Amino acid sequence: MMPLTVGFAIIIIGPWIAGRATKAVGLPSILGMLLFGVAYAALSGRGVGWLPPLPSQIDMVSGFLKTAALIIILLRAGLGIRKKVLAGVGASTIRMAIVPCLLETVAATLAFRWLFGFDTVTALLGASILAAVSPAVVVPSMLDLKQQGYDRMPTLILAGASVDDAVAITIFTATLGIAISGGSIDARAVVTFPISIALGLVLGAGLGFLASWFFRIQFRHIRATEKALLLVVLSLLVVELGNLVPVASLLAVMTIGFVILERSEDVAHEMASKLSKLWVPAEILLFVLIGLAVDLGVAFESGGAGLAVIGIGLLGRGAGVLISLAPDRTLTWSERLFGLVAYLPKATVQAALGAIPLSFGLAGGAEILSVSVLSIVVTAPLGLILIRGLAPRLLHPRTLPEVDHA
Repeated sequence: MMPLTVGFAIIIIGPWIAGRATKAVGLPSILGMLLFGVAYAALSGRGVGWLPPLPSQIDMVSGFLKTAALIIILLRAGLGIRKKVLAGVGASTIRMAIVPCLLETVAATLAFRWLFGFDTVTALLGASILAAVSPAVVVPSMLDLKQQGYDRMPTLILAGASVDDAVAITIFTATLGIAISGGSIDARAVVTFPISIALGLVLGAGLGFLASWFFRIQFRHIRATEKALLLVVLSLLVVELGNLVPVASLLAVMTIGFVILERSEDVAHEMASKLSKLWVPAEILLFVLIGLAVDLGVAFESGGAGLAVIGIGLLGRGAGVLISLAPDRTLTWSERLFGLVAYLPKATVQAALGAIPLSFGLAGGAEILSVSVLSIVVTAPLGLILIRGLAPRLLHPRTLPEVDHA
């Protein structure tokens, strides 16, 4: 049996090399990490045996590692959003946070029912996984554009995409509970959704105030690395709470970072720097672990139908982006087009949630995982290439107005 140390060396060094290789040819490094996991799983599986299977202990901790990676990227997003800047993009942010996600969820749900024959709950479960833009691609890309002087659209997209993920994950969490219990969507489930969002905001704001107060008075006594570690552990506990009560835990995590930035900017900058370093190993583990969970046989069987579901869902998302930005008369058509492009990539949420229905033994779990991975392989490189290539052509450096009433 392979030693655990060797197993972890394989899933860190191997994907890192694969990521560097794909990055060298102009593709996202996460694509190489994902494909390494898929390849290793296929070559070490039953009937092949070309590579030794990884230790079973890695499967036992994979869920925790994926959750930790998602927390790190959401904290980074929260620590990068200022209240003044958020007010500058106003109602457009709220619409971008909700409308595209909901329209993609509806479109993908119908597509899953039509093309895979899923019942409504299973179709909604799969659609809620797909209906989230990727923080792993969008957040770093928008932060880079902000540093280059593109302020308005990157800030709008950064804030909207972060909440977009929380909306999708909240829908997924509520639907997963229904699927596990064997129930159906009812009025109670519909009412739970806005309540969980509100509770997530309140919980995140409260913990953010407490954390900023504690870190501020202990600023010179606790190292920045320790602050970041405490913040990640606190966020993990928040996510665990979200598994017990109906609260949008990941929205709460992002809100913690937002409040810390507003209350204690020096602490926020310290932790943002440390979290960007923590993201390096977290990103590798997240994408290689989801690749390891893929069943290539099921993936090939669902390929055409899966692509159709992804495409139909993206049509719904695109319509949602245009609807969300239409009332804002201060935006040019090129900026609106960039918003549509920036909302294409899928990776982090799909990697973190794609295998969960299968782990619970739910019908359609293998197909949902395959479509989730397919969405990463198709949209992550496409979205990143379009963002990098079109940003200089569609955006113009300009600052935000103080208030946007759109």
